[in-house]
Amino acid sequence: MAGVRVQVVRAWPDRFDTEDLSLPEGATVADALAATRIAQAGVAGTAVYGERVQPDAPLRDGDRLELLGPLLADPKDARRRRAQAQAGRTRR
Repeated sequence: MAGVRVQVVRAWPDRFDTEDLSLPEGATVADALAATRIAQAGVAGTAVYGERVQPDAPLRDGDRLELLGPLLADPKDARRRRAQAQAGRTRR
């Protein structure tokens, strides 16, 4: 039987869950999401090896499907705060 093996991963700061799936050839991200037992509450998106993908993206044998959580801080605001803090320091 031809198919694709995919690893589904969800990570938190202090732990992670992983599940290996065997899916039919031509399976998509949506198929993997339907097949996984990993909780999907709070998932903000998906990625394959760190590259964002849509639910209709095809999966290849050996892919790692990552379930992404929401951003904890707006990157622009975080950079602005760091720049302001750094500007307040005196240079010698």
